[in-house]
Amino acid sequence: MATPPSAVSQSGQTGPSASAARVALVGVHGFGTHHLRNLERLQAAGVVELVAVADPKPPESGTVPGAAAEFPGLTELLAGTPGLDVIIVATPIQTHAPLGLAALATTADLYLEKPPVASLADFDALCEAARASGRSVQIGFQSLGSHALAAIEELVANGTIGTLEGISATGRWVRDRAYFKRSRWAGKRSIDGVDVVDGVATNPLAHAVATALRIAGARTTADVASVETDLYRANDIESDDTSVVRVHTAAGLPITCALTICASESVEPYVTVQGSAGSAVFHYTENRLVVSTPAGRTEKTYGRDDLTANLIAHRNEGAHLISRITDSGAFMLVLEAIRTAPAPVPIGPQYLRWEGAGDAAHAVVVGIEEALERATREHLTFSELGAPWAVSASRA
Repeated sequence: MATPPSAVSQSGQTGPSASAARVALVGVHGFGTHHLRNLERLQAAGVVELVAVADPKPPESGTVPGAAAEFPGLTELLAGTPGLDVIIVATPIQTHAPLGLAALATTADLYLEKPPVASLADFDALCEAARASGRSVQIGFQSLGSHALAAIEELVANGTIGTLEGISATGRWVRDRAYFKRSRWAGKRSIDGVDVVDGVATNPLAHAVATALRIAGARTTADVASVETDLYRANDIESDDTSVVRVHTAAGLPITCALTICASESVEPYVTVQGSAGSAVFHYTENRLVVSTPAGRTEKTYGRDDLTANLIAHRNEGAHLISRITDSGAFMLVLEAIRTAPAPVPIGPQYLRWEGAGDAAHAVVVGIEEALERATREHLTFSELGAPWAVSASRA
């Protein structure tokens, strides 16, 4: 992005221009560090000015611009920082609802990290608050900014891969014991009666689910006919770490998401668009699209729009908002199905192996790669496939 002339100081250094959006960041650790780096880039381009941050744990030295005020919480930040244009919330899942509602009580627009909130009721309340306030809300599904999505829409529309038959999402990641010890809420379904829903489909691989839903045209709650879950855990946690979620859209299209953080090795996740005459595989973390048809195979890497810059362009210029809150309704139906499902079934130790030692050890579900591949190809759950560690479909 070109730096506007007003963003260049007499010393030649770039910085916020007079028209830069005044931004506050709530949560500077975890994924908040990504926002700090991105805001540094946008501030150098004159697009934003990071004026304040909030976190009960002080930021690491040198990570926050010296001119930005630091506060222990959003309440204090709002009391001491008038005139904000955008508030970014990158905090634990169970705090999204109260912090989001507090942000929407101001005149600022809101960028809320994924998942939006931890229940459908909280989602409805947040949507209503956004509607009543007239504020815009961007949800942090960064993959939705990929230009590959428009290319997929075009190839489906022009019949390049034939008639659309289904969509699947495959995620194979590795997460060790330390991952679940990093915070009090990690791997929890709830804390002290407050919903968290930190499962494989709702947090680490939530982008896979959200991207598959977007490609299928399932944005709002009205776009979804049904959601089925088949949830398991290899780790000693409350939430699921190995699961299949199967969605049918209102138009009858199947979307099957087979996900684990208990693979033998991490592989970039991908969404497969299945057609009667070919397929398109979208590696969303890489913005890479592979299209296979009888005519051959093509591969292309696309650009991606930054969601923070997009929210500011929407605020200033009326640009189309890429990941607006109402378009997360379909995803929230998936989260709600997981939240209200029975507790994940433990996978028996005879079907696991552990690699590494101590907190660096990670569980591997034996045969998980084949199970994921079959589940997405055949649109079946682990139970229906008859995986040896799964609950029998007849008993599910």
